[in-house]
Amino acid sequence: MTGKMPNHDLSEMKCPMNLEDVDLFAPGAQEHWYEAYDILHRESPVHRIPGEGFAPGTDGYILTRHEDIEKVVKNWERFPPLMSTGIEELAERLKRDELDVEQLEQTNAMTMSIISLRPNAPMWRSHRMELTDPWVGPGAKRNEPMIRKLANQLIDNWIDRGEVEFIDEFARPLPQMVMATILGFPLEDLKQLENWGKAQVMPFVYGKGHRNEMTPEQMEEQFKILDGFNEYVRDQVKEKRKNPQEDMISFLTQVTYQALGRKLTDVEINGVVYAMVIGGLETTQYAIEEEAQLLCEREGVFEEIRADRRKVRAFTEEGMRLRSPTQGLSTRTTSQDEVFQGVKVPKGSLLHLRWAAANVDETEWECPMDLRLDRRASTRHLTFSAGPRVCPGAHLSRLEQVTAWNCLLDRIDRLEYGDENQFLHQPGIMLGTLELNLKFRKAS
Repeated sequence: MTGKMPNHDLSEMKCPMNLEDVDLFAPGAQEHWYEAYDILHRESPVHRIPGEGFAPGTDGYILTRHEDIEKVVKNWERFPPLMSTGIEELAERLKRDELDVEQLEQTNAMTMSIISLRPNAPMWRSHRMELTDPWVGPGAKRNEPMIRKLANQLIDNWIDRGEVEFIDEFARPLPQMVMATILGFPLEDLKQLENWGKAQVMPFVYGKGHRNEMTPEQMEEQFKILDGFNEYVRDQVKEKRKNPQEDMISFLTQVTYQALGRKLTDVEINGVVYAMVIGGLETTQYAIEEEAQLLCEREGVFEEIRADRRKVRAFTEEGMRLRSPTQGLSTRTTSQDEVFQGVKVPKGSLLHLRWAAANVDETEWECPMDLRLDRRASTRHLTFSAGPRVCPGAHLSRLEQVTAWNCLLDRIDRLEYGDENQFLHQPGIMLGTLELNLKFRKAS
């Protein structure tokens, strides 16, 4: 991405020079992803991973072109989500009394919630419109004063120092505090919530290969940690039922879900909350800290958006396009034989959708590695996916980013890299820098 960054030399693997060198999932690959995308776009935009399909004897395929990924995510029936296939099988087993319902409710509330509240595309839309949109969708706008207050509280802690470890002191705690406030969790519990959030995303950080597979020991550790979270949420739901407040959990205890014509059970609410936490903490953190790096690297952009705040939204959209927080996931299968970019992909193949590569696809974007504040239709990037399963928290994340940068631009008038940055990223599928030291000048 930039020749001056030391992370390339510090990586466990060498920068890929040809197609044989490309391995998006090897240790250290995070430091060379964008060089790999150039190679895949040129030589293998539909890249086969032999034997890495969902079922034995099938293959996986990495898609990197914008047009291909957009086609896939917008057609649920033709490219069914991997999760929905598993949910259908689980639902059938439950009907046949082959599984312990009570145990499943205790250990996997989100799965049980999906089975009852959003098992298919129409129900997924109902779930979003009725249950989450009022809080993290278009209705998220009402949270702007709260986000601004929390952002300024964090800035107050370091504004007089002239330097900050930006991730620990701003980019990470802000979305944590926002999500806790929306859900109705006490901010005193933030450290616990952070630990639980980390446990939720363990497969995407420590899982191996494009399927994010964990070892049995890692899975046991994850279940052990999250058992405490399930108990915590159950207690919160019981309390909100008795004493509802102005928060999302209270809302979920009171609302009648019109798609089913009834109120939600405690297990269903637990599952909704689980999904909010897993989607609402990590990705926004990564977006904000990568945008800070772009402001340090792209000359004049900080001054331009500080002088004209109408451009802040365009900057965050370009930031997410250029540095996608979640780089890709293996989320779809093929229900029939397909052809992408002239490559035959058999029925039953597992598709790894590389959103980050699609977002810098030169066939979709003119000068894709440039940060252009006047880029037309910049929101068509696939950072939040698209179609029926577009990220339900996209509105909230966008609001958090724009509000955060407006607060920062109010308080500082110069931003640059601090000392001792290595720019190394965490393992896994998300673009998460481990630390980010910044220097700044406090606005007069």
